[in-house]
Amino acid sequence: MTTPIAEMDGDEMTRILWREIKDELILPFVDLRTEYYDLGLPNRDATSDRVTTEAANAVRRLRVGVKCATITPNAERVEEYGLHEMWRSPNGTIRAILDGTVFRTPIPCGVLKSFIPGWTLPITVARHSYGDIYRDTELRVEGPGTAELVFTAADGSVTRRTVYDFEGPGVLQGCYNKDSSVENFARSCFEYALGVKRDLWFSAKDTIMKQYDGLFKDTFRRLYETEYKERFVAAGITYFYTLIDDAVARLVRSKGGVVWALKNYDGDVMSDMISTAFGSLAMMTSVLVSADGCFEYEAAHGTVTRHYYRRRKGERTSTNPVATIFAWSGALRKRGELDGNNALAGFADALEAAVMETIEDRVVTGDLAALMDPQPESVDSETFLAAVRERLEKKL
Repeated sequence: MTTPIAEMDGDEMTRILWREIKDELILPFVDLRTEYYDLGLPNRDATSDRVTTEAANAVRRLRVGVKCATITPNAERVEEYGLHEMWRSPNGTIRAILDGTVFRTPIPCGVLKSFIPGWTLPITVARHSYGDIYRDTELRVEGPGTAELVFTAADGSVTRRTVYDFEGPGVLQGCYNKDSSVENFARSCFEYALGVKRDLWFSAKDTIMKQYDGLFKDTFRRLYETEYKERFVAAGITYFYTLIDDAVARLVRSKGGVVWALKNYDGDVMSDMISTAFGSLAMMTSVLVSADGCFEYEAAHGTVTRHYYRRRKGERTSTNPVATIFAWSGALRKRGELDGNNALAGFADALEAAVMETIEDRVVTGDLAALMDPQPESVDSETFLAAVRERLEKKL
């Protein structure tokens, strides 16, 4: 490697797998160069979450980053870790700084049974990664009163809208987005669909959120009609908008093979549904692409807390590391492509091929064993990684 990538460590079971993947599958073969940022919850608390902002800026500077799964603390986590405060989602912070789109695609494998047999082609979720509830402002109200949405313009003029006249205690939430970010999102989705030559769907709920979701809908429609329609027709693909509830029904009846663009929270939920339907949360790639050409690769799942607590008791766990391995391979491949380093990109291809060969040979963790017929005996994480390394060494 000639240029580093931004490496962002994480929490719990995925933090353990992070080190094991590096030791077993990367460091023996790659002269790895990274700028390391510890986004584990204790260090985020110790730095007042400054480390998360530093990591995001490193991705912007280096153009490529790879991230381990991290904890977004709730009240229980604040008590468990003795935190100074309930820190925001690190993913939300990073995505707000990079202002891009997260593309998540299942990793298909023919030996695994899909929970929706009709889905014979991958479905990519294109998730807007700016604003919405991940950068919200919340308020607990303790009694009667009037809640207002107030906007003070730069010229001093004020616009007010009544949200609700509270007759008792309740909660408030304020979210936002920007025209520029929504347009960047739409453009990246159109370009991605053209790149993979798949139909693009966008869905929201503009019948209820007429201005908020309406901005997304109108932006997609305007760009398609003025800039992308002819290119889509030439590529033999289409753009389609429908309400999100209708899109879910249509998608379940389809064979897949589409790029499904969604707002931030919608994309979070639906990408988990799609990855599970194809087999496992640990069998999905995830990459954040910014409008200015920065790439951040990560696993789409969480920190596997249940396995982590078992590991702390001395038990061996069968935790699937595939999505985390593919985060590393994706980042290394992109670094190789940007630097003209064909050997590094080739290593990433070989690593992914070794993983798929291991699964096809029915050496699998517990989540994947349950998707095979007949069901093989599952192996623990360390045995799976060793099996991948054995096949990787042959390929290299």
